[in-house]
Amino acid sequence: MNVPYFIARRYLFSRKSHNAINYISAISVVVMTILTAALFIVLSVFNGFESLIVDLFNSFDPDLKITASAAKSFDFETFPAEKLAHEKGVVHYTRVIEENALLKYGDKSYIATLKGVDSSYFHITRLEEMMRDGSPALTYQGRQMAVLGYGVASALAVNLGNVFRPIDLYVPKKTKKGVMITPENAFNIREVLPSGVFSIQQDFDSKYVIIPLNLARELTQYGTRLNAVEVAIDKDADVFEVQHRLEKLLGPAYRIQNRYEQHEVLYKIMKSEKWAIFLILTFTLIIGSFNVIGALTMLIVEKKKDIRTLWSMGADGRMIRRVFMTEGVMISLLGCSLGVVLGFAICWLQYRYGIVSLEGSGTFVVEAYPVEIHFRDMLSVFVTVTLIGIIAAAIPARRISRKTLQWRQTA
Repeated sequence: MNVPYFIARRYLFSRKSHNAINYISAISVVVMTILTAALFIVLSVFNGFESLIVDLFNSFDPDLKITASAAKSFDFETFPAEKLAHEKGVVHYTRVIEENALLKYGDKSYIATLKGVDSSYFHITRLEEMMRDGSPALTYQGRQMAVLGYGVASALAVNLGNVFRPIDLYVPKKTKKGVMITPENAFNIREVLPSGVFSIQQDFDSKYVIIPLNLARELTQYGTRLNAVEVAIDKDADVFEVQHRLEKLLGPAYRIQNRYEQHEVLYKIMKSEKWAIFLILTFTLIIGSFNVIGALTMLIVEKKKDIRTLWSMGADGRMIRRVFMTEGVMISLLGCSLGVVLGFAICWLQYRYGIVSLEGSGTFVVEAYPVEIHFRDMLSVFVTVTLIGIIAAAIPARRISRKTLQWRQTA
C-alpha cells in the first residue's frame, strides 16, 4: 500500500475538524480549475484565429511563389517554364506583374497595387470563394475587367451595375535617364471595368486590384519581364520537397517561398503573442497556487498530533513530507483535470453553437470567436499546472522537518 497517498486522500476527501480548512481546500481546487480552464480556452481561441488567418491568406497566396533573388523582375524568356510545368508535384503556374497605380473613378481616387495575372490564376488561388459581389471575370465580350479588393472598391465607391463608368488606371511611364516628360504625358493610362469585389483580409482588401496580364504589361511597359511566377502543387505532394527540388532546378538566381515564408513576420508575431499570453496566464496560475500553499500550511498546523503519531510509529521526515506533498499535488491535479474538462466543454460549445459572438460581426469574416483544440496545448497546460502544483506543495511540506518535528529532538 502507498501509505502517503492513502493518508493524503483521506485528508483531502474526508471532513476535517475545522470547516475553514475544508473551505480553503475547496477554494484551492476551484481556483486551479478556473485558471486552468482560462489558460486552455485562451490557447484554443488563439489557435482558432491563427487557423482562420492562415485559411484566409491561403485563399489568396499560392503554394509557392518564385521571384528574382536580386532584382524586382526577371525575363520570362530565360525562365525554365517548360521544366517547371513538368516538375513532379506542380499542377499549375501563373505569371504575375505587380505595380502600384493611381485609380480614378468619377471624382474619387485611390492608390492601389495592380496584380496582372493570366488565365491560370484562378487555378492557383481560391479567390472565387472570397467574392463579396459580382464575379471574378478578367474579360467580358472583349472588354478588360478588374476584380477589386473590398477596401479599394469602398474607397472609390464603385458601382458594379454601372457599365458606362470605367476605372482609369494611371501608372508612371518608364523613361531613360535624362529624358524629360511633360506632366500630362508622364503616365500610361488605361480604362477597365469592375467585374467583382473580393473580401479576404484588410491587408489584401485595401491593396490589390486583379487585372489581365496583357493590360498590366501595357501599363508597366514590362514586355516579357515578370515580377513573380506563382505555383500550385498537387494536394498530395509535399510542399517542402517540391520547394527543395525547384531550388535545385532554378538555382540561386531565384527565390522560392512557401506560404509561411511569404508572411513570415506575421506568423512569427502570432506565435509570439500566443506564448506571451501563455506566460502571463502561467504567472496568474503561480499566484493562484498560493491557495494550495495556504491550505497545506493550515492542514499541517491542524495535523500536528497526527504527524507526531506517525513519527512515533517509525515514519521518517521524508515520508511525512510526502504525505503533504501528495495532498498538494492531488489538489493541483484535481483542479487541473476539472479545468481541462471545463475548458474543453466550453470550447466545444463555442465551436458548435458560437455562443460568444464578435461585436459588430457583420464586418468580420466569422460571426463568433473561432476555437481550435490542439492536443499539444492540452498537454502543455496539464504539465505546467502539475509542475506549479508540485512546487507549491513542496514549500509548506519542507517546513515540517524544521519546525513540526523539533519537539522530537528536544524530548
